[in-house]
Amino acid sequence: MHFLDQAKIFIRSGAGGPGAVSFRREKYVQYGGPDGGDGGKGGDIIFEAISGLNTLIDFRYTQHFRAQRGIGGMGKNRTGATGEDLVIKVPVGTQVIDGEDGETILLDLTEPGMRAVLLRGGDGGRGNLSYKTSTNRAPRNVGPGWPGQEMYVWLRLKLLADAGLVGLPNAGKSTFINQITNTKAKVGDYAFTTLRPQLGVVRHRNREFVLADIPGLIAGAAEGAGVGDRFLGHIERCRVLIHLIDINGTDPADALRIVEEELEAYGGGLEDKPRLIALNKIDTVDAELVSAFRAELRAAGARRVFPISGATGKGMNALLDAVLEHLPAATATERPEGEVEDAADQKPWSPI
Repeated sequence: MHFLDQAKIFIRSGAGGPGAVSFRREKYVQYGGPDGGDGGKGGDIIFEAISGLNTLIDFRYTQHFRAQRGIGGMGKNRTGATGEDLVIKVPVGTQVIDGEDGETILLDLTEPGMRAVLLRGGDGGRGNLSYKTSTNRAPRNVGPGWPGQEMYVWLRLKLLADAGLVGLPNAGKSTFINQITNTKAKVGDYAFTTLRPQLGVVRHRNREFVLADIPGLIAGAAEGAGVGDRFLGHIERCRVLIHLIDINGTDPADALRIVEEELEAYGGGLEDKPRLIALNKIDTVDAELVSAFRAELRAAGARRVFPISGATGKGMNALLDAVLEHLPAATATERPEGEVEDAADQKPWSPI
């Protein structure tokens, strides 16, 4: 399934049905009079967040959504049927944004099962019975029904994850997430092997949390350079960020500075999120060099630096322990006590 995190669609609620012009025609009723019923209300446009979806790809092929209009009124004072509401199902974390300015957030669906009416259907028109007065005993005027509402909206998906993974291209993020989750991210010896966000579930210390990996960031990403800027929104909801730095890069301290500057330039609260700096690929160098670069990163402003190896898993326990410190128990799911663990669960970190 292709990943799509942004789509523009057209929505229209149903128009109200027209009222009816009708007069009673009964054999033994001397004065029949009007009996036209009101029209039915038009259907609403409703958005619903459902679990199990993580892409907006369906909206690439279906872009127009119209609710059913109300049925017209009928004789014998019968009200027309209400138009059926149209429920548009979207992934959890979807924002509905005004299509005119592209900025005003109309809905933010952050919980499974959330439902919200965005466009209300038009009310039905009045039948001629409702126009009857003491001086107008046989009215023939009716209401045509109120029109529905319509607009263009942007759907923007921001994935819901507990922790986010950032870093320069080739920092080893794909290898890292493959090591600790069940994700099968593409790994290659070239930049931008990750072209779309990846989600994985990490199990550690009998607790679980969701980890999001986005494409690598480069200098100027917040202004549109590279591909990582488009996906920075997917880590806005994360509680903690893991910044992976390649120890074999030209300058780890410079890598730290570049990513930190891009996060600050992007905004969205990313600059205020807790950071865990992970010095990756330590299996390729000696301990003395690891110690030197760790000290250099601390001098550059990093509060906590964790030497790790995404390929071998070395140092993962300490890093994942630090992640759990930032996640409340309600977020990182704790497994029931006494539950039987399988062989894979014997390790503190393991894919599920």
